[in-house]
Amino acid sequence: MTTVLVTGAAGYIASYLLPAFRERYTLRLVDNRDRDGLGNPVDGLQVRDVSDINRMDEYRDLFRGVDAVVHLAFIRAAGRSHHQRYLAERANVDMAYLTYQLALEEGVRRVVVASSNHAADFYEGPLRRRELDLISTDHPRPLSDNFYGWAKEAYEHLGFVYAAGTMGALGFQSGPTTTQRQLEIVQIRIGAPRDLATTSFVAEPLDALTLHRDLGAWASPRDLAQLFVRSIDAPDIRNEYGVPFQVFYGISDNTRKPWSIANARRVIGYAPQDDSEVVYAEEIRRHLTGPAQCTMVQGVDRGGKGHR
Repeated sequence: MTTVLVTGAAGYIASYLLPAFRERYTLRLVDNRDRDGLGNPVDGLQVRDVSDINRMDEYRDLFRGVDAVVHLAFIRAAGRSHHQRYLAERANVDMAYLTYQLALEEGVRRVVVASSNHAADFYEGPLRRRELDLISTDHPRPLSDNFYGWAKEAYEHLGFVYAAGTMGALGFQSGPTTTQRQLEIVQIRIGAPRDLATTSFVAEPLDALTLHRDLGAWASPRDLAQLFVRSIDAPDIRNEYGVPFQVFYGISDNTRKPWSIANARRVIGYAPQDDSEVVYAEEIRRHLTGPAQCTMVQGVDRGGKGHR
């Protein structure tokens, strides 16, 4: 059975993924806290802080004998100042480096990383102004206008360095060039994994453009779990240049989606089952026509109240 290391295993995104993971994999779960956000214990969790790049050797045992790593761990800023936010995001980039490097050295086959739609935040303006209709993972170039998105973009670019397997091969080193093993990398730009009925539809005032965006960005628990599972299990994720590197948008098959999931369908067979237009049909109708009794679509878990 495939062995998967999950960092940040007590976090919100992990709560979407672990039920499906437990059915398929041997899990090695790690977080720097012993309970999830609701105060509940997480079965099998090891309390370890894996964020210090100066202590990498202390974390090797976590990566040794692992087939895949799902990197969800995240360091929050100590405050809201620009300086505090930058330092936290720089630490997150360092933690991504630690994850890639230990995975490479310990023979891990694949690393699946929780990136974010915020890696392309700059384009939210053009989307709202209808200067863009759709963003794919290869066009336009990912650009963010905030530190959080910048760090996610940096995860992606750093991951490509490890997937290419050619650090030093362009002659930037003074000595002989080196060739390293290609580390298989998948970046998932997570959208809005939350219950829109308790967040977006209760906002005051209810902005139509923001609501449109949230409906397009929504991800159901089962779709997000499927996307991660297929990202772990897909036998071949090489791109057109032979580099085992992919970036997928982590959203459901939403009618209003602003981001393309075509490459996830093509490369790993992603087949999302849910559409926010259907799941939130009653809320949409109430918003357009007035108060009405809202009902949950039978059998669809809308997700929790958190966000990414």
